[in-house]
Amino acid sequence: MNAENAAKILTAGMIKENKPQFEVGDTVRVSVRIKEGDKERIQNFEGTVIAKKHGGVAETFTVRRLSYGVGVERVFPINSPFVEDVKVIRRGKVRRAKLFYLRGRTGKAAKVKEKI
Repeated sequence: MNAENAAKILTAGMIKENKPQFEVGDTVRVSVRIKEGDKERIQNFEGTVIAKKHGGVAETFTVRRLSYGVGVERVFPINSPFVEDVKVIRRGKVRRAKLFYLRGRTGKAAKVKEKI
């Protein structure tokens, strides 16, 4: 047994069966489970997906939004048990895999066209 097969066997149970279907450029609402002391609650983070990385158990996606004029980015692991749900609000029409150019833009210039 080589190292690749061993890694696949170890991580097989960690990957979610029903992965959310979204692409770069989509506006999504991510429901994240937050622990505060002994309480748990769900907090939503809505923004544009600007990147998706890796694959398998370590797959992540980056969501960016403007909050009071300041750009806020969060990186979420897709297979994390703290990521409850990812809802697609609108589909974006983009021509590249990473949308890092949105970091330098604000207002209407930071919008992504909607896919029809």
